[in-house]
Amino acid sequence: MTAQNTLFDLAAGLASGAITVVDLSAPLGPETPVLYLPPEIGVNTPNVEMHEISWYNEKGPYWAWRWLKLGEHTGTHFDAPIHWISGKDHADGSTDTIPPRNFVGPVNVIDCSKQAAENPDFLLSADGVKAWEAEHGAIERDSWVLMRTDWHHRNKSAETFLNADENGPHSPGPSVDCMEYLVSKGILGWGTECVGTDAGAAAGMNPPFPAHFLMHQANRYGLASLAHLDRLPPKGAVLVAAPLKFVNGTGSPVRVLALVPG
Repeated sequence: MTAQNTLFDLAAGLASGAITVVDLSAPLGPETPVLYLPPEIGVNTPNVEMHEISWYNEKGPYWAWRWLKLGEHTGTHFDAPIHWISGKDHADGSTDTIPPRNFVGPVNVIDCSKQAAENPDFLLSADGVKAWEAEHGAIERDSWVLMRTDWHHRNKSAETFLNADENGPHSPGPSVDCMEYLVSKGILGWGTECVGTDAGAAAGMNPPFPAHFLMHQANRYGLASLAHLDRLPPKGAVLVAAPLKFVNGTGSPVRVLALVPG
């Protein structure tokens, strides 16, 4: 089969419904929960602001448009390698220099929804990933790995989504050995349904925030605040996640799509 035939088959599958496009993105607007850092660390990302320029009125009778104020890492978003100190020296590590080929790849979905429902601080370990591989097949090089927790159901409220108390945030994510193992597999990127790619307790790990530190050190990518991972199979789908081409961009809000057979 030629590459041209493969593309024709893809187009035909999309037209017939044999291939479904699943939207893995949360709505983006003023109510979108954003990550808050402790005051001693620095300035926080502002909430999303949407300002009207005109809306079929005297300021513009035939058109509607707005200007926006938002952070690079707001809502469903893409983390580029230069987002973290461990990835700051990669020449192709910003959103405007990443090879476009890397925005598309096969996706592996590891279902941790039961464990996360029982324990919001649940950590996916390397052994957990290996057990998943024993059942579903090896994780391929240059593929995405997504951690399904059904956490996106909490996205309607910043309080439940961030899930923080006097001891800090409580949300599921990967352990250090999990990220070490996935990096050794040569994956393209790692994604979660929480506000960031790391667990709520990741600040106390070694290294701190291992999903960020290890993935970006390896010149790989992150996806956070994903939604609807329950609509994907463990294997067999293709992920499309293309960030905006910000100059020296550390990340970008993104519309993440999955192509799912059947």
